[in-house]
Amino acid sequence: MKIGRVPLTHDKLKVKAPLGGMGAQEQSTNLVVYLHPSIANCVNDSILRELSSLLFTYNETFDGVVLAYDPNVRSNLAKILPGIHPYLGVRLKAKLLLFSPKPNKLLEGEVVKISRQSIHAVILGFSSAVMADEDIRDEFKYKVKHGKEVFVSRHHKKHKIKVGTIIRFLVKSFDEEILHVSGSLVAANTGCARWLDTNLEEWSQADSTTRKRKDRDEKEQKTADDKLMASRDMPSLKKDDRIKKLKKKRKEHT
Repeated sequence: MKIGRVPLTHDKLKVKAPLGGMGAQEQSTNLVVYLHPSIANCVNDSILRELSSLLFTYNETFDGVVLAYDPNVRSNLAKILPGIHPYLGVRLKAKLLLFSPKPNKLLEGEVVKISRQSIHAVILGFSSAVMADEDIRDEFKYKVKHGKEVFVSRHHKKHKIKVGTIIRFLVKSFDEEILHVSGSLVAANTGCARWLDTNLEEWSQADSTTRKRKDRDEKEQKTADDKLMASRDMPSLKKDDRIKKLKKKRKEHT
């Protein structure tokens, strides 16, 4: 263990709701910092140095990427830990701002690149996101206008996605190592965030219509499957009836 390195242990206290659509949430937590006695005269600097080393990297302990922190040392008393190299345990309470995108959660990002097959965005200036062709709903049509690539809704001409647009999308997966998000624009509540906020009623109705159509299709498919199964069962039933009649005739003759 390096001198000056401050290992952390923690207990989660409370997690607040996500901030906006950026997938960030505030978490209050209790931490125990272990200091080598040689740096006991600069505890605060050591704590800040360790917390700073956590920034913009995924941390399994906190289940997210630490974006910001606000530590509060609860006591100037430290407990000496026994061992070959004794350390001082310092307790503190900290507020952490964490970025932890989960599947099927809404996120927002700024579009930085568009092609016929994909839309690329940046979240909070450090995490990349991509929506592949199969994750962009058919409503959006790819066009090139005035030399610039853009996706335009077939139903609402003002609903556009271009470079610089803040888009709202659903998380499919998150690569914790490279901080990369795979997103989806299939749902009706995804697309240009400004247009969605302005036209809440329209896309809500569209989403409701889509769900009703899906339910109807599933019901029709189930009915068709039931009819198919019934038709397959009919020959066997008829065969059973014939066998029963033959047995009855044999009994009558005997």
